[in-house]
Amino acid sequence: MKQGHLKNLSANALQLVANQLFGLVIFYILSTTLSKVNFGLLNLALAILLAAFNILSCGMDQLIVKKIAADEDKESALSLYITHTLISGLLFYGLLLIGYLLFPHLPSVYSLLLLVGIGKLMIYLSTPYKQAANGLEKFKLLAWLSVISNFVRCACLVVALLLHSIDIFTIVAVFIIGDTLEFMAGVTLFKIKAQMPVRLKWDKPKYLNLIREALPQMGVVLITSSLARFDWIFIGFMLSAIKLAEYSFAYKLFEIATLPLLAIAPLLIPRFTKMFKQGNINIAGLKFLIRIEMIVAAFTVLLLNIYWSPIIDWVTQGKYGAVNINTIFILSLCLPLLYMENFLWTIFFAQGRLKMILHAFMVTLAVNVIGDIVLIPIYKNEGAAIAFLLACIAQIVFYLSKNAIAELKNVWQPLLICTACALGSGFGANDFLADSLIVVPAAIVLYVGLLFVTGQIKVTDKQALKAIVE
Repeated sequence: MKQGHLKNLSANALQLVANQLFGLVIFYILSTTLSKVNFGLLNLALAILLAAFNILSCGMDQLIVKKIAADEDKESALSLYITHTLISGLLFYGLLLIGYLLFPHLPSVYSLLLLVGIGKLMIYLSTPYKQAANGLEKFKLLAWLSVISNFVRCACLVVALLLHSIDIFTIVAVFIIGDTLEFMAGVTLFKIKAQMPVRLKWDKPKYLNLIREALPQMGVVLITSSLARFDWIFIGFMLSAIKLAEYSFAYKLFEIATLPLLAIAPLLIPRFTKMFKQGNINIAGLKFLIRIEMIVAAFTVLLLNIYWSPIIDWVTQGKYGAVNINTIFILSLCLPLLYMENFLWTIFFAQGRLKMILHAFMVTLAVNVIGDIVLIPIYKNEGAAIAFLLACIAQIVFYLSKNAIAELKNVWQPLLICTACALGSGFGANDFLADSLIVVPAAIVLYVGLLFVTGQIKVTDKQALKAIVE
């Protein structure tokens, strides 16, 4: 691996770990110090703002990275994207403010939208500089631009916790301060480190061309934004802030459990792209890779369910452990599916089958939304988890039906076998061993043993793993 690539990978990994660590501390403080009502309302406001600002980007963020990386009049591209974020961001926040002035007796979540929205607007306005740093391959700069807000929020909340002065107003103020500092420091650092001038110049024809060029991405952005937090928003309005607090806690820990996937996914794209471009498809290597991914994913399922209730009830004083045990079990079943989705998506992306990928997202969105509307009123938080599980299954089935590589038609088998091994070892250890100190090691040993028996772990895997890493 070249030295420059190693530095880029290290910067990305460091940024990912730092953000996850800071985010986990922030999440823990919020969930344990706020009441369930306030925690739920805050998460509802964040979910709405996240979806809104993702949609406002219109898919330009990825397009700008591509243009700057290809050196396609990068100064003009950055100027146009900054202009877009200013126009769309200020217009959106202006409409929020007008709505509050015209209808002052709106639900309490609207006040949170206005206040937290100030910070999220700052994050949105800092997006062009992050995307430009990405396109310029200045990943160390990108890492700094990406961690400022979480670091400031984490530090301020820890101090407030030590001073016993945390409430919803303090938290909102900390969010605004952290996000604003990220924007201000981000602009300053970019001007110093990027060695790329930032000049705002309005060019209507170029801006309209940029909008038209981004149109294919807008559909994907709309779908992914809806998928990202539709269940949170629906629970918040259909059920209650308390139920959303419980579900959002389980979902956040579920997202943290996908950290290995976040580390693996970026590494697959260049390898798969090169493989399919050269026409030298390593079927044996692909099968081995997905088998290893399923082993890791199913192992995460096992640990998440064994540790959930005792650990979470202990760290949250009984607020979010037992009440979420069914929800986290259902969500955990999605982990192997997400690994499989990413594997298949990367293959299709490397093949350039972007239209088919869009259709897959449309199917997933339809299943998820219909599932939420039907199941949440009946089964509440568990219904949202079931809807997400069904959406993941639907996407896998769709991808497999479109797979044109005959040798990979049975690629789903390791998913079922590894998941069954994880569930069998977890339930078996819990049923036969009452001592919690023995349950975890016994479950792990049983899981590994079942993997050997079912052929998911083989004696020759060491050599195969060495070959795929080199």
